Amino acid sequence: MKRRTLDILFSVGGVLLAVLLVVLGLVMRSNADFAKNYVHDQLAAQEISFKPADTLTEEEAAKGCLVKYAGEPMTTGKQAECYANDFIGLHLSETAVKDDGTPYTYASIGAVQSALRADLKTATEANDPKAADIQAELDKVSGQRDTLFRGETLRGLLLTSFGFSEFGRKADQAATVSFLAALVLLLASIAGFLHAFRTPKDKPFAAVEHKA
Repeated sequence: MKRRTLDILFSVGGVLLAVLLVVLGLVMRSNADFAKNYVHDQLAAQEISFKPADTLTEEEAAKGCLVKYAGEPMTTGKQAECYANDFIGLHLSETAVKDDGTPYTYASIGAVQSALRADLKTATEANDPKAADIQAELDKVSGQRDTLFRGETLRGLLLTSFGFSEFGRKADQAATVSFLAALVLLLASIAGFLHAFRTPKDKPFAAVEHKA
């Protein structure tokens, strides 16, 4: 095969691959823009704002992102992650605490609630005067469990928004890489075309021989 023909074939292949990478980059960029706009619109619709800096508690002020976003409306995935983990997560950990100091979750406090219901039933049937105290404790635990359920649900939704935004961010990075790779291939193809038209038509392709 002649050298010029080979150069042209490689250059045409490079151009086609560059076009494919550009198309892929455009698709990824479109997905990234969709994810960014979707997360922004959904979060903005909730009208959630971070507490102003001068109203943060000592525990809240120790969370760097709560200080960083103080007073701002929540509109980005990173803000949603911060609010979920460092604001909601902080207060959920203080809602109900076990004897060993670790916080209860919605699931784990269910066992306590069930035990109190059983104790209340037994006390009520036995006309035990402690039934009123057990009822009060059950009401307290039920309220804590309800708070944990709502808090953990909101936290999960916000972290889902963060995850969705991260997919968008990675799609944007992939688009940038595709565009850069397409540019490199296009420049290489142009160089290949220039080399092809500077090469004599009849010059054969010669393999490089390595001498021992």
